Amino acid sequence: MEKRVISVSELNEYVKMLMDSDEILSSVSVRGEISNFTNHRTGHFYLTLKDEGSLIKAVMFRGHASKLKFLPENGMKVVVSGRVSAFVRDGQYQIYIETMEPDGIGALYIAYEQLKKKLTAEGLFDRSKKKPLPKIPTRIGIITSPTGAAVRDIINILGRRFPLCKPVLYPSLVQGDGAPANIIAGIDYFNEHKNVDVLIVGRGGGSLEDLWAFNVAALCRKVAASEIPIISAVGHETDFTLCDFAASVRAPTPSAAAELAVPESTELARKIGNVQTRMELLCTQKIKLQREKLNRLATSRALTTPMNFIDDKRMYLGVTEEKLCARMEKIMERKKAQLGATTAKLDALNPLAVVSRGYSAVFDGEGKLIKSVEQAEVGKTVSFMLTDGKISAEVKTVEREERKK
Repeated sequence: MEKRVISVSELNEYVKMLMDSDEILSSVSVRGEISNFTNHRTGHFYLTLKDEGSLIKAVMFRGHASKLKFLPENGMKVVVSGRVSAFVRDGQYQIYIETMEPDGIGALYIAYEQLKKKLTAEGLFDRSKKKPLPKIPTRIGIITSPTGAAVRDIINILGRRFPLCKPVLYPSLVQGDGAPANIIAGIDYFNEHKNVDVLIVGRGGGSLEDLWAFNVAALCRKVAASEIPIISAVGHETDFTLCDFAASVRAPTPSAAAELAVPESTELARKIGNVQTRMELLCTQKIKLQREKLNRLATSRALTTPMNFIDDKRMYLGVTEEKLCARMEKIMERKKAQLGATTAKLDALNPLAVVSRGYSAVFDGEGKLIKSVEQAEVGKTVSFMLTDGKISAEVKTVEREERKK
């Protein structure tokens, strides 16, 4: 009997068929540690599951991966569920993961910690960026469910503590997939209309799943970016959401948020009374000081005996005048000395001074000084400048004389 020979592809196809038809392998749950994790650009997750003695490759396609509340990481211990099958091309079998849960810690807790770490790195929770609450707000915006106990508690406490403050309710979902978008729309509404001084965003208590809407990144960023300060009041005192860290102030409960938002009216009245008393005291002291100053001025010599005051000023004026005159005389003497020296210098440089000693200066018809015989022409008229006048003459001859230098 001739032995049947098959191709590699046929063998792999046969192994795949066997594995796909196995009841256990069609739905299996496996516990292991993630390694070689790759978040592919297509949205698929590729990873290896391992324990102390072995490993297996695994893939989680985008349709299932998009439903995860957390992002897998290397070293994370998980429990995966899916089917085991062979990949014909490579001849390897692997797990095709449909669901994944952290082993020992809930998926929502992992997602919470991962997102908290990411937003912290972005600086979204920096205390320096928090907006202060107004001291005396007149309108409070409330974004919460209109049917829950939280809104009734907030409105009751606002009315009891500070009746002058008006609450403005923006009804919103506070649980489920549509809640984050509803709350974001409320924040946008109040920021656009600028019709409140403070916002309270929150709801009553619940499980981590119930409060998950307040752990969405888009909502946290909107809370942090709000121009109106926001008080986050989600759940009970032990419940912490990421919106609590992004808000201007975190209140342990919705009731506490109302107490933080407005002052207590009787306490405010007491403070105003203290300020009024303090102002009255300061005004009284100020008036007393000014009256004493006025009395001192009224009894001063300038007002009681004005002639004495005028005489003192006359004496001061006389002394000042003497000082000015003495100073001016010194200045005039110094200026006269400077003028004499300057006059002597000018006399030494004056050409007429030379003429007065028996010399004369010769000018051509245009009034230019003749310094050389080359500037004189026979028949032209020249002028001689003397000390007491001027003589005009006609040039008869021009003789050049060579002189030794």
